Amino acid sequence: MKDLNLILILIDSGRQDYMIKSEMIERLRSKFSFFTNVITYAPHTIASMHAIFSGCYGNRTGTNSYWSTFKFKKNKFKTLTEYLHELGFKTYADVHSDIVSPKQGFNQFRIYDEETVDITTRHCDLLNEVSNEGEKFFVYLHYSKIHTGIKNEVLKKYTNFSEDYYKNLKLNEKRYERLFHESENYLNKILETICSLELEKNSIILIMSDHGISIGEKMGEIAYGAFCYDYTLKTFSLIKFPEITPIQINQQIRSIDMMPTILDILDIQVDKQFDELDGKTLMPLILGNNMDEEIAYSETGNPLNEKRPPKEPNTMSVRTSKWKFIHNAHNNTKELYDLENDPSETKNLFGTNSDIENYLWEKLENIRNNF
Repeated sequence: MKDLNLILILIDSGRQDYMIKSEMIERLRSKFSFFTNVITYAPHTIASMHAIFSGCYGNRTGTNSYWSTFKFKKNKFKTLTEYLHELGFKTYADVHSDIVSPKQGFNQFRIYDEETVDITTRHCDLLNEVSNEGEKFFVYLHYSKIHTGIKNEVLKKYTNFSEDYYKNLKLNEKRYERLFHESENYLNKILETICSLELEKNSIILIMSDHGISIGEKMGEIAYGAFCYDYTLKTFSLIKFPEITPIQINQQIRSIDMMPTILDILDIQVDKQFDELDGKTLMPLILGNNMDEEIAYSETGNPLNEKRPPKEPNTMSVRTSKWKFIHNAHNNTKELYDLENDPSETKNLFGTNSDIENYLWEKLENIRNNF
């Protein structure tokens, strides 16, 4: 097993398109392997983070909605934290809510007040603390300020069908740009701290987003969690560890692939006493080799006109690098998009290509039913 720490930096609600054009990320390309096309399991934090930590889809683990944190099947699915804790890692989380991710395996699961805390200082202090202890560690730092800003400035003021919101796209864009820029400042300070402590010499550094967010692209979703369109499903990931040459990887991967990738880097064998992983290691791509593209499955609970999302998903999608198929189970409608020619998903082609529709429908049904 490689003797490396793990530092996971999570940018809650970080949009892939903004990260791609970020000047700061441009500076990191020479140091990190950059996955530009990561598809999340769920366009909201709770189900997304449980999938990331377990390497499995929430329709198998039990955590498939906003309401199902405590339905996670701990006896069947082993989390990344548990693997590391069993091997002697000191494990720390610092997050804004006690339900956003699995707690099992953490020595310390700290909660901060997202409305008042200086997250940057708090997280830099935690890195200093764990570095001084001199033991192998896993630190999960959850940056929530984009989420907090959207909650206060959008979710508390509008509904998913507020016309005023959708008529002000420029204002929505400026709001998100401001919030995203704050996340860049945070990330810069965290990386400066990591470098000052020389942790990059003996650590895996993983930077990623849990999901994207709407800025008013489609009526019915003012932020996230209602639809399965790419502006909320497409995320990103940057990873760095010693002795690896940085590379940009544009191939579609899934957020559930990050957990088995970390296990692979650390030479940790998957525990056969637990259910099989859905994710696959991405080490072939990181090493510059070819790897077959996997179908990406996502699902969410569209609240429609209700104030709260449903307890079970009612909107599902499967995606390849070329095609997206969506099933809206709440009204049994289907959508098909040619992502190469229509990346904004504006023209529903369902009913025009029976071969691809049947193929993707079968894939969706198989994943949803755990075949």
